[in-house]
Amino acid sequence: MKTINYLETRLSSRYDEFDPDQDGNKNTQFADFIIDGRSLYQMLRKHDRVPSLGWGVEEHQRNMIDYFLLKRKHDYLYDRYPLLVCPWCGDEECGFISVYIEREDDRIIWQDFKIEPSNQGIDIGPFYFKWDNYEKEINRAFGTTGSQ
Repeated sequence: MKTINYLETRLSSRYDEFDPDQDGNKNTQFADFIIDGRSLYQMLRKHDRVPSLGWGVEEHQRNMIDYFLLKRKHDYLYDRYPLLVCPWCGDEECGFISVYIEREDDRIIWQDFKIEPSNQGIDIGPFYFKWDNYEKEINRAFGTTGSQ
């Protein structure tokens, strides 16, 4: 049997208050994915991308939630979704980290993480979440930082 992971979403930011790198850089706030108590943002920080949930205009936030809840497919990624995006603008053209998401009964599976557009694999996951935990936390991410 596969280990079931526990997902939380939590307000976080690109830099902490004492980080000297925040000077002159955009300190984006976002809804971080916390998997079994560990920040996905921190696990992938070296790629300088931030989680795609919880920030941006309201329409964008709703689209992202619909993607993660598999209510609609991404326009060109199909069953892959932008998990971490550009911390300045969130635009996928700047490059992003994608994940393949599928649902099997009451489980959601995140696997096959890639740096886009180079299609380079990242050695992390897979993660398995119970649907009720997953749905609640993805929905909870809406408006984490307000509507911008």
